[in-house]
Amino acid sequence: MSSLPKTTEQLTAWTWPQIEPFYKQLQAQPLSAGNGPGWLSEWSRLSEHVSEMGQRLYVATMVNTADADAEKRFKAFLDDIQPAAETAEQKLREKLLASGLEPKGFEIPLRNMRSEAALFRAANLPLLTQEAKLSNEYDKIIGAQTADWDGKEVTLTQLMPVYQEADRVRREKAWRLAAKRRLADRAAINELWATFLSLRRAIAANADFGDDYRAYRWKSMLRFDYTPDDCKSFHRAIEQVVVPVATRIYARRRARLGVSSLRPWDLEVDPLGRSPLRPFERVGRLTRRTSSIFHRVDPRLGECFDVMVNEGLLDLENRRNKAPGGYCTDFLARKRPFIFMNAVGMHNDVQTLLHEGGHAFHVFEMRALPYVQQLSVGMEFAEVASMGMELLAAPYLAEANGGFYSKDDAARALAEHLEKSILFWPYMAVVDAFQHWVYENPQAALDAANCDAAWARQLQRFMPGLDYGGLEQEMMTGWQNKLHIHEIPFYYVEYGLAQLGAVQVWRNALRDQAGAVASYRRALALGGTVPLPELYATAGARFAFDAATLSSCVSLMEETIEKLGA
Repeated sequence: MSSLPKTTEQLTAWTWPQIEPFYKQLQAQPLSAGNGPGWLSEWSRLSEHVSEMGQRLYVATMVNTADADAEKRFKAFLDDIQPAAETAEQKLREKLLASGLEPKGFEIPLRNMRSEAALFRAANLPLLTQEAKLSNEYDKIIGAQTADWDGKEVTLTQLMPVYQEADRVRREKAWRLAAKRRLADRAAINELWATFLSLRRAIAANADFGDDYRAYRWKSMLRFDYTPDDCKSFHRAIEQVVVPVATRIYARRRARLGVSSLRPWDLEVDPLGRSPLRPFERVGRLTRRTSSIFHRVDPRLGECFDVMVNEGLLDLENRRNKAPGGYCTDFLARKRPFIFMNAVGMHNDVQTLLHEGGHAFHVFEMRALPYVQQLSVGMEFAEVASMGMELLAAPYLAEANGGFYSKDDAARALAEHLEKSILFWPYMAVVDAFQHWVYENPQAALDAANCDAAWARQLQRFMPGLDYGGLEQEMMTGWQNKLHIHEIPFYYVEYGLAQLGAVQVWRNALRDQAGAVASYRRALALGGTVPLPELYATAGARFAFDAATLSSCVSLMEETIEKLGA
């Protein structure tokens, strides 16, 4: 393993003929209790390098969707390396499982490996490669969406600050302009969607799940601690507990704005007529102030963020031909995170960087774990790391505490964040319930018109406070613009579950900030070595789907909003 690539340039130029001998060596090596730890370490180093190669090539396509060379190199990885590497990884999993060895701290990874081994089908490797390429096509469609505004060509993300302006006519014009541009791609996304869905049905069938892609996906996502029925229980709890609170929030906003009904372009403007929060103009201020906040939360976490700044592991500003969204990924060989986002000077950008910073700290905290297989953490808890950090950082948003705002604006920012968190649960339920409908009715879902109708039903169920009169086409095609639905099916309920965990962490912090942060960090350091309920418990929370747990958290949030408003 001493001859593994040492630089990024060497790593991303790696070819399968260069990689394959490492796997063959591990496959041929006898495995026993005596050499088990060393063998696992060598396997980990190799897997880390292949993973980082793929992530770096993927990131290159995201930072510039018009980079044809980056796209070519990433597709070559998907075609030539990823399927071959996954086949080789499968052989090593089988070798370890056949050995009967159970290394310390490896109980959960072994459980995961048994599931992955049972799920593996060589016939699915080219289909999974095709799925990744379709995701790249979706990114290109969305990344190319621009509009003419105030005499300039802007991305749809760059229109978002207009939605915070006081001029309702101008807000509506910007919203309709963006919606019209999205609808222009409706046919292309519908066509891509049918290909996605047919491909996933074939993947499920190959893995002996018949037409039940959801069952296949549940197993592939390593969801051992809850079921689809638990998700539906969570939907019902949200409908019972959160929807009435969200409806009150919408009604209060409508009254304060003095409008007869709440339209989609009325959701971001300040209802009291205050100017939008504008925390920064350049990303330099965003990174400096965020660093200061992280140092206040915990000095060690602040140091980790500074490492990212100094090593160029942040790509924050929005620009043309940059893929949408924000995320944190990990470069496993270097044991470093990388944050990608599209900042345009809004408070939401601050929240996004705090959120992705939580993911980054997860990567740093897990560095002591010896094996790459121990780093696989369910997103149900990985999102506690990110959402929890948004709330743990809240006391430091004021400039006096190192942040961006006056004392009043910092209170306003927290109140708005809590409101948006409450409003998020119903939207999360729309996305998740829609996906359950899709994969329970895969034949019907091939017809995009049926998907439009299903999306509209879920919006009416969970978000009754919004008026989409005359905007039926824009409303029912909202599912087209949700990246998760297309690229990462069933990955969304994690946000709702994790937000419930994060609010419990925040509740603890209101009593003992230092203690809550210490528990949070201890939980992050466990990586994927214990089940989800234990990760939550270590962080000081309960892994739950029930109305009672949800109600206790929502009540605290609503009470805090009222105090901050007063």
